[in-house]
Amino acid sequence: MPEVPSRALINAGFSDVERAKNFLQSKELSKIDPHLIVSKMAHAPDPDQALLLALRLVDRHPEAIDIFTQPASCQGLVRLLGSSSALGEFLIRCPEALDIVRQAPPGEFESVPSDQLVEDLLASIEANESEGGHWVSSYTGAEARQRLRTAYRKALLSLAHRDLGSTQPQRILPKVAAELADMAGAALEGALAIARAEAAEQYDADDVDRVKITIIGMGKCGARELNYISDVDVIYVHDSALGMDEDLAAAIATVICGNTARALMVPGPEPMLWEVDANLRPEGKDGALTRTLSSHEAYYRRWAHSWEFQALLKARAIAGDKELGRSYERMVSPMVWSSSEREGFVESVQAMRRRVSDNIDKQDVAWQIKLGPGGLRDVEFTVQLLQLVHGRVEPAIQVATTTLAIQAMSDTGYIGRDDATNFDDSYRFLRLLEHRIQLSQLRRTHLMPRAESAQRVLARSIRGAGDLQPSSPEKLMRRWNETKRMVRSLHERIFYRPLLVSSSNLSADDVRLTAESAQARLRALGYLDPKAAMRHIEALTGGVSRSASLQRQLLPVLLDWFARGVDPDAGLLGFRRLSEALGKSHWFLGMLRDTNAAAERLSHLLSNTRFLTDLLANEPAAAAWLGSDASLAPQTFENLLQQNTSIIHRTKQPEAAIRMIRMVRRREFLRVALADGAGLLTVDEVGNALSNIDAAMVDGVLKVLLADDQAKHGEHAVIAVIAMGRQGGREIGYGSDADVLFVQRPVPGAKDQAAQEQALRVVTDLVSWTSKPLKPAIPAEVKLKVDSDLRPEGRQGMLVRSIDAYASYYQRWVEIWERQALQRARPFAGDDQLAADFMELIKPVRYGKGLEDTEIREIRKIKARVESERLPRGADPNRHLKLGRGSLSDIEWLVQFYQLQYAWKHESLRTTSTLKALEESAKLELISEQDSELLATAWRLATRIRSAEIITSGRSSDVLPSSARDMEAVARWCGYEPNTGMELEEDYLRATRHSRALFEQLFYGFED
Repeated sequence: MPEVPSRALINAGFSDVERAKNFLQSKELSKIDPHLIVSKMAHAPDPDQALLLALRLVDRHPEAIDIFTQPASCQGLVRLLGSSSALGEFLIRCPEALDIVRQAPPGEFESVPSDQLVEDLLASIEANESEGGHWVSSYTGAEARQRLRTAYRKALLSLAHRDLGSTQPQRILPKVAAELADMAGAALEGALAIARAEAAEQYDADDVDRVKITIIGMGKCGARELNYISDVDVIYVHDSALGMDEDLAAAIATVICGNTARALMVPGPEPMLWEVDANLRPEGKDGALTRTLSSHEAYYRRWAHSWEFQALLKARAIAGDKELGRSYERMVSPMVWSSSEREGFVESVQAMRRRVSDNIDKQDVAWQIKLGPGGLRDVEFTVQLLQLVHGRVEPAIQVATTTLAIQAMSDTGYIGRDDATNFDDSYRFLRLLEHRIQLSQLRRTHLMPRAESAQRVLARSIRGAGDLQPSSPEKLMRRWNETKRMVRSLHERIFYRPLLVSSSNLSADDVRLTAESAQARLRALGYLDPKAAMRHIEALTGGVSRSASLQRQLLPVLLDWFARGVDPDAGLLGFRRLSEALGKSHWFLGMLRDTNAAAERLSHLLSNTRFLTDLLANEPAAAAWLGSDASLAPQTFENLLQQNTSIIHRTKQPEAAIRMIRMVRRREFLRVALADGAGLLTVDEVGNALSNIDAAMVDGVLKVLLADDQAKHGEHAVIAVIAMGRQGGREIGYGSDADVLFVQRPVPGAKDQAAQEQALRVVTDLVSWTSKPLKPAIPAEVKLKVDSDLRPEGRQGMLVRSIDAYASYYQRWVEIWERQALQRARPFAGDDQLAADFMELIKPVRYGKGLEDTEIREIRKIKARVESERLPRGADPNRHLKLGRGSLSDIEWLVQFYQLQYAWKHESLRTTSTLKALEESAKLELISEQDSELLATAWRLATRIRSAEIITSGRSSDVLPSSARDMEAVARWCGYEPNTGMELEEDYLRATRHSRALFEQLFYGFED
């Protein structure tokens, strides 16, 4: 026959082309069409290995040549030989196994029933059933072991042949793993039969027959998801007939169990199958090899560790006495599914996973398929923890097999559908890698090969039968690393859910939310209206929908978290409102289930602030922000302006555009409040963010109104809005007004009168449109009041002036209080150039000189008049947050007093920020650093309390709460622990007492 071209060999995947040519021309393979076998070698993961083994097989057993002459059977055998050198060697030493591979594997994978496997392996040792109903081998010793192992290897060969013949190896992997576990159970059944026969040589045969033994499969064997080569973890349980001496029964059982493992493990002509590991038994290596059922039960009830119950989740009787095995399963099952109620259970499982990772050899971490980050253990620990926490009340997820458990938890809502799909696909892929690596030499390993040549073979081996798509080590490693990243991400997000810890701390009755247990629990938690709460619970959890299922998972924990707030009844009601507003949006409940912070943040907000509950009910999509710190970050001023610009461009009607701009403000107002409630923002950051939101809204409304007026009357003026007061200092709270000045300048060619009239129309409308009710209304909106009372001549002056008019006024008429107010002026909205020119105009007015003695006396008089006239009648000056003693007004007046005196010669004092000015005053040694910190503390606390009052009640208030309940709500928002409202009150009174003393000393010049 003509020689096969080198290119054809290279295309088939041969590495050593010359050797391949020599083998193909050998006399042993002379009857085979070389083109046929080379074309089939393209399907072999390792064509060089496959051809060598084919040559050796035909050389040893010439009858094997027939298999290679038929295309279908040739492809199946070549794929097997190229995948597993160990099974190729088995075929060479066991020619009768050739019958298994004579036919091509079926296109659709078909499992061999477990009963058939047991029957075949028992037949290999000619086992017979004893009077006691136990299987006893007709052979003992080496011959028995040889027969049993050979029969097992034949079954393994058959499975590998069918597995490798599948076009979808990843899809059928669970079936392959289940058959491997069934084969292990059959092998143990045969080994137990041999051990009984051997025990009868040491003890009376009748006594041996009176001892019952069951073998409990643990780990992957128990879960029917075994590898090709893996330790088989077992637990032995024995019992004996009535009247038999217990010590004798234990001695016989120990011998039988020991000999069972020996039959499979000791060296012999046919190598050992795998290691039988009994170290998961009670007390581990230090414990008895076998125990009675009652002894096991006593141990598990008194001494077992949490990890032992996690291991028992996989327990399944796989060999020996069936009834004893079922009794064991019935005994451990309730303990397994209630184990998560043990103190610290979830944390102990999480700690165990970390220990497993920490104990990996550092050189192997990056190559670990099983134990490393993103490996099989991440999937298994995650799935098992979810099962153990939730399985006590959800029988549907009480399954041992990982893939079935993932599906069950997806069906019942414990894992999101996408997460379940990704977990399942990743797990199957990782297991397929593990199977193919182990199959190569039937050697127990969980490491990705490091050699590129071995990676190339592995990449070819995971393809389905008939798949000749190009593969490479690079593609394999890229897919593996992507899978690891996916698994690790899912593991960290799900395995460390705070809900797991909280759920495990609840009793089964609490988790089930039965009417009787729930009402009692609600009363105990502090719900004032348990019946109403139950109506909410029933409305949320009723039915068989996925949403109802998710609610049943979440509510037992959320009820407890609501109870930590000031008003748990309102928290539950708010949660129902939000759930109903989001309808069938599964992302909401899935986020609460999966995201570490979202559920707890939401519970805290709903039970402590009805105002934010109302906002969330009207902006329900904003709940998604709670799951991500990045989503809660306030929008930049530039982003806000861009959003408003987009609205203006696509909305033609001014009223509609203004409404949308105000809705943007409501939404961003909510974002800041949620971030604040989550503890992500400082007082200073809240003020800055809220000021940006107000400025963006005013700028947007101004643009809409000015464009509308220009369309009607022509273009006559540009307008700038200057922020004053706390708005100018970016120090506002949630209910603050916007103190502003309005400035206009005629456009080139426009008349001054026309410009002034246009500006007046626009700013008059602006003051109205920023706060007046709209149709349809904007629910839960905190309206912005634009206040221009700080303009020249106050309320008696013109609402808007030209920049020239301002220049004239400030040159001739400016009063000291106006210079003081200008300390906090900054550009806010409108025309940037006009605002910059205005700031340049007022620079000499506010910073041009210090204070004369007459001006100092005037400022002190004004402050004294403010204290006596502006404080509301009947208000306690010690409790007023804005105008009270030592409160915001005192501190801000003191700071501005120093700025008026010294900013003309110290540029660092030229700031609109109270806190920045305090800090700089200390650096300049105008006040001590200690005094600066004391004043800043009082200022921040008063600011925080003002914001907390509107957030918790929805009402703006400048007075420290008088009721204990309101004080408690404010304290919670301010970060105080539960039931410490009085501490907040004491802290505020103490801070303002000290700040007032400082104020009187530094502002009025009073001595102690």
